Amino acid sequence: MSLTRRADAAFVEPMECLSVSKLPEGLQWLWEIKLDGYRAIAIKSGDDVKLFSRQKKSLNSRFPNIVESLANLPAGTVVDGEVVAIDESGRPNFNLLQNFRSAASRIQYHIFDVLCYQGRDLTRLPLVERRALLKSIVSIQESKNQDRGLRRGNANRFTVSRSQARS
Repeated sequence: MSLTRRADAAFVEPMECLSVSKLPEGLQWLWEIKLDGYRAIAIKSGDDVKLFSRQKKSLNSRFPNIVESLANLPAGTVVDGEVVAIDESGRPNFNLLQNFRSAASRIQYHIFDVLCYQGRDLTRLPLVERRALLKSIVSIQESKNQDRGLRRGNANRFTVSRSQARS
């Protein structure tokens, strides 16, 4: 499939989840765990990183450490994920997220999709192909910059976090 070239990486409207009473069956379905956070689109355009809510409100000033952790993504990349606060037990905690200033060291960005890569629109590719590309992007970033906090979660998720502690 031919990939469409974008002039520059830009906001992509995130897909909404579909609420169902019974889960569909079959191997063609992929499942994701709801993490109880804020959906966020990260855009790396040139040297600039912007983090937006699904309503296209800037989250840069609210989560500057996540923005900083995404600085080494390739230019022209747009990723979709969820900003989550993790409690002492390792579980998502929405109350901690709402009190993000006091819980800043517990804030993570879980990336689950890559929508644009190096200026190429990937939204017409199957999700499994985009996830494979996302794995390779994260592997490259992990090896380039271990201290940035970009690391693998489970097979379909990548986590970005950065300690608030400064020396």
